[in-house]
Amino acid sequence: MGAEADGGEKQLKFLIYGRTGWIGGLLGKLCAERGIQYEYGSGRLENRLSLEADITAVKPSHVFNAAGVTGRPNVDWCESHKAETIRTNVVGTLTLADVCRQNNLILINYATGCIFEYDSSHTLGSGHGFKEDDTPNFTGSFYSKTKAMVEDLLANYDNVCTLRVRMPISSDLSNPRNFITKITRYDKVVDIPNSMSILDELLPISLEMAKRNLTGIWNFTNPGVVSHNEILEMYKEHVDPSFRWKNFTLEEQAKVIVAPRSNNELDASKLKKEFPHLLSIKDSLLKFVFHPNHYNPTLLQSS
Repeated sequence: MGAEADGGEKQLKFLIYGRTGWIGGLLGKLCAERGIQYEYGSGRLENRLSLEADITAVKPSHVFNAAGVTGRPNVDWCESHKAETIRTNVVGTLTLADVCRQNNLILINYATGCIFEYDSSHTLGSGHGFKEDDTPNFTGSFYSKTKAMVEDLLANYDNVCTLRVRMPISSDLSNPRNFITKITRYDKVVDIPNSMSILDELLPISLEMAKRNLTGIWNFTNPGVVSHNEILEMYKEHVDPSFRWKNFTLEEQAKVIVAPRSNNELDASKLKKEFPHLLSIKDSLLKFVFHPNHYNPTLLQSS
């Protein structure tokens, strides 16, 4: 599917799951700013009858899924809560996709790109990223394992648009889910180039993808890679000149986490072709994150 959506904004009505989540909350704000009708779903993803009731009541044009289990404070939680992780990330997501298909609705599903890791064909620094049709090769965490599993099954649904988000970043540097906020609060950080998603730029694009009725798998990251140290250098230059940090190795990191973490580069050329104005990761960081927060005294007081 890839036909232009019929009619204008008045015909759009988005049903959004994930009201209490970071991305779900931002989607509601974006819809309100753009005059797009929207409602949050009240049903549990794993409860088919509640999803059907939501769709009957709301009568949406499109459905967005930003709900899911990532674990608190991080994905290590999923290692000891496997049944709960499966219930939401696999059973729930598949149920929503199936209910949407039954009702001839496109589902925009915010997924993850943390299902790959650098390998001999996609080496660190090569610029050769994983494409949409590559088979996931990272199963180090149970969270990533469930996400790869459900992506494979969702590929059989022609009404689903799967967006592979990675290490999401926004201009709200006080949000604890923000990748930049996380690494500025760590005692030590690794330093590995990765593909990442600037939500301020990409979430509006996801609304446009719904309008265009786009489906299939999409690497939903800004083109290129950026390392932890490069981000922290930008943070120091634009936000907090007194900021300091320490690095440690992957081997040292492994001693303080339960599950290994994914590091990779995703090829964003498919998304760039559809949206030529999409900025590279470093340009997007400057425009949407660091320039708006340039020497923000309020941020420094709260950090």
